[in-house]
Amino acid sequence: MLERLQQALSDYHFAGVPLYDIVIIAGVWILLAGILLFIQQQAGARLERMAARTSNLIDDLLSTVVNNTRGYFLLAIAFLFALGFGEIPDGAALVIRRIVLLICLIQMIVWGSSLITLWIDNYRKRRFEEDPAAVTTMIAVAFLGRLVLGLIAILIALDNFGVDVTALVAGLGIGGIAVALALQNILGDLFASLSIILDKPFVVGDFLIVGDTLGSVEKVGLKTTRLRSISGEQIIVSNSDLLSSRIRNFKRMYERRVVFEIGVIYETKREVLAEIPEMLKAIVLSHEKVRFDRAHFKGFGDFALTFEVVYFVLSSDHVLYMDIQQSINLELFRQFEERGIGFAYPTQLVYTKSVEAAA
Repeated sequence: MLERLQQALSDYHFAGVPLYDIVIIAGVWILLAGILLFIQQQAGARLERMAARTSNLIDDLLSTVVNNTRGYFLLAIAFLFALGFGEIPDGAALVIRRIVLLICLIQMIVWGSSLITLWIDNYRKRRFEEDPAAVTTMIAVAFLGRLVLGLIAILIALDNFGVDVTALVAGLGIGGIAVALALQNILGDLFASLSIILDKPFVVGDFLIVGDTLGSVEKVGLKTTRLRSISGEQIIVSNSDLLSSRIRNFKRMYERRVVFEIGVIYETKREVLAEIPEMLKAIVLSHEKVRFDRAHFKGFGDFALTFEVVYFVLSSDHVLYMDIQQSINLELFRQFEERGIGFAYPTQLVYTKSVEAAA
């Protein structure tokens, strides 16, 4: 009876395919598609629970790939496999394979986009607190990555459908050169932004001096970097101009070298002059977070005997430096006042001589 049923179904054709082959192909397709969808659902749920319990990146990747596997992709794979259980015309088989390839390309785009999203999320968790501008730029890089992935998929699809993509790629290359020339300033700033993110010459919060511009970094964008000046206004500098300049980053200054001079009057006794360097050293060392370097009787000025002091503040905090220097100045003034040492100030002595006495 099965043979008679098979013979009867084989006598009927649909689109050039025996009805018996259509039934076999449909049965295998439904069975295989059901198995694949069941496996995908179960594996996706287990991998998602595993990824939630661990901090391992591997299970996150597997969970992302499995859970972003679309049902139409599994149906297409099952149908392509089921075609081996029947005979269909070559023309129909070619059309089906092209459609399946197109579906596979769409699935590849979905996988690539989901993996890029996973990477951005992990990057945001690790770096957002310390460098939010880097996260913003990486989102833009992710967009470019998705765009390139989509363009590659479109070219493969066009080539699969018989379109000559060689001339198209050449045209895109020439057009790309024209666009690059037209947008060279914007592209220069974009690549400068990527260089800032990857090389990290500065991050948000750093205090910079760039030429005659100074301020703290507020945001690093795709084209510009925004600085907040000491007086309060916002300064916007293009990224390419910023990287082509010499940048002084005070936030990364581990210690601050301080040099200051004082002058005493010429009437100061020699013995007191010899004691002043040790006095200056003791005053500096009485403060915390400082490292004394030297104190010397530097030279003879126009109206003062000059002493030079060098020390280091073991911090980049400008307010701390000013507090220490102020304390040093006050203590120095107090000790000079107690010992009767006079600070020099600009003076001019005029000597007169009579003509008769000279004669």
